[in-house]
Amino acid sequence: YHKHSLFGVQARTNGYGVFFELGQMKTNRRTNTYRLDFTEIKHPKEEKSANSSLFLGNPYIYGKQNYFYQLGLGFGQQHILGQKGNKNGLAVAAIYNGGLILGMLRPYYIDVRDSLFTNGKVIKYSPATSRQFLGTGIIGGTGIGKGWNELSIKPGAFVKAALRFDYGRFNESVKALEAGISVEFFGSKIPIMVAQKEKNLYFQGYIALMFGKRSEEHTSEL
Repeated sequence: YHKHSLFGVQARTNGYGVFFELGQMKTNRRTNTYRLDFTEIKHPKEEKSANSSLFLGNPYIYGKQNYFYQLGLGFGQQHILGQKGNKNGLAVAAIYNGGLILGMLRPYYIDVRDSLFTNGKVIKYSPATSRQFLGTGIIGGTGIGKGWNELSIKPGAFVKAALRFDYGRFNESVKALEAGISVEFFGSKIPIMVAQKEKNLYFQGYIALMFGKRSEEHTSEL
């Protein structure tokens, strides 16, 4: 097999993500990889709170200011460290890659009560709304529908290293487990939670499950 394409899901120490990878074999042990990741970074202080009414509102995260998503495009290599020479053997590979990230901040909205005699209103955090946003009149969260037209862009870069355990190295289908670490750097600090320290450097560990297929490189004869 000379190529592979796979889809993966990953759990990170500060969030979660999905990715798609294409690979082009260069030697028996070395493969160039091209990878597209979509992830979300969560602040360690995030904790869901119950709504203030038994019948109205959704759970919300108190003090959350923004969602923070990342779309990363990277190039790297996979080096086979060892494998069993049979169809269902296990191959162990070292993975490293790096690239650019398009960080995206989306405002976090909540429903708040103006007074005891009025309906709620939807707000996001700002200096003008800070008292209500952090007050006791919160009804609940608003779900995932709001704020998409208010995305702000935070460019950055990343590097990543991992070990990949590929079950059935010589099979057409790919089933693998990957464990590694990554570092992400952004050009400005990221406001995720109100009154919490903002960072522009994130270091995380992750574990990923991936599934896909391998294919042979076809050449035409003249």
